Amino acid sequence: MHYFTFKRGSLYCENSKVESLAKRFGTPLYIYSQRTMYEHFSKLKNAFKEINPLICYSVKASSNLSILKLLVGYGAGLDIVSGGELYRARKVKCPVKKIVYASVGKTDEELRCAINFGILMFNVESISELRKINAVARKLKKKVDVALRFNPDVEPNTHSYITTGKKETKFGMDKETLKNIFFGAGVYSNLNIVGIHIHIGSQLTDSKPFIETLNKVKNLIKDLEQKGVSLEYLNIGGGLGIVYDKERPQTAQEFADKILPSLRSISLKVILEPGRFIVGNAGILVAKVIYIKDTPAKRFIIVDAAMNDLARPALYSAYHKIVSLKEKAASASAFKIAADIVGPVCESGDFLGKNRHLDVGEGDYIAVLGAGAYGFSMSSNYNSRPRAAEILVKNTKAVLIRKRESYSDLVKGEMLLR
Repeated sequence: MHYFTFKRGSLYCENSKVESLAKRFGTPLYIYSQRTMYEHFSKLKNAFKEINPLICYSVKASSNLSILKLLVGYGAGLDIVSGGELYRARKVKCPVKKIVYASVGKTDEELRCAINFGILMFNVESISELRKINAVARKLKKKVDVALRFNPDVEPNTHSYITTGKKETKFGMDKETLKNIFFGAGVYSNLNIVGIHIHIGSQLTDSKPFIETLNKVKNLIKDLEQKGVSLEYLNIGGGLGIVYDKERPQTAQEFADKILPSLRSISLKVILEPGRFIVGNAGILVAKVIYIKDTPAKRFIIVDAAMNDLARPALYSAYHKIVSLKEKAASASAFKIAADIVGPVCESGDFLGKNRHLDVGEGDYIAVLGAGAYGFSMSSNYNSRPRAAEILVKNTKAVLIRKRESYSDLVKGEMLLR
């Protein structure tokens, strides 16, 4: 469920007309619905209320400070993957014991900052990282809690670029490696190994891979318990899919109903790390049509947003539904011509959608739906393009939560050779 709907022939975000917002704030423009984020977080919380999990929002999905502050206010913790995301967590005053830290390549400085801040735990990806955290903690005279990331070698049935639980990926460790670490945990005198972490992929629309993974986790925990190893946490990651096109993803309640039996039998404190599920359909990218270009082979709708604003289509041919901000008669002749929606960037891979039927003219506006997750957070300044503005809508009120970058912002920090 989201709150981007057509009313009286125009697209609205909650009760705010999107075209009016585009004219007021300019384009390209990211628009987020506060109500959508709140309801998605609440649905997940309610679905799992029986076990009262710690829900740590995945900051990488959409990292604007205002969005983080809202979610922390709703009771969320934060799942971070960098020193920069830790900085954001501190800025929004996330409770320190609601922060978990993943990433396969944490630096010494990042580790020091997180240890000194006192986060809940690190999710550890390798033996080398385990040694490094132990060494840094020893120098700081600290005892640090960690969970070990288990790679279950499960096929999650999603795009290969967002598959993270197969043995050929860079993420986590196999069962035997984990057992050896647990059984020799005394070597890591400055660490408390308190849990197991899993995250098998993103945009998962079926619970079967989760169930298969949890069965493997149960077997691993059984082996550990037989050797006297006790755990406190099971972090099941995130990855719940959303609707971009014709997907039929499970609801939060359907997902909970499928995996709660396994979680009850494991009987550990559960951590969830949702990102896309909360913000994916809570955001859109609005762009203005600059030109309509017809060639003997193709029609192109050229807009002022590009691959630097929304990388997902160019990165892995991700599909986003694209609509005109105004509903028009389906019989319009222009609507019958398939067109590629492209941006100004000098790459043939710069497209937002291909072979779409849109009845728009130069000066009209379009909206790329489902752009709330991995949209702005993956944007760049490629081709020296200033990044878009972001606004948050609550009912009829729209608030600017990120200023549009200026040309001077592009060169800030650069040194002119003398």
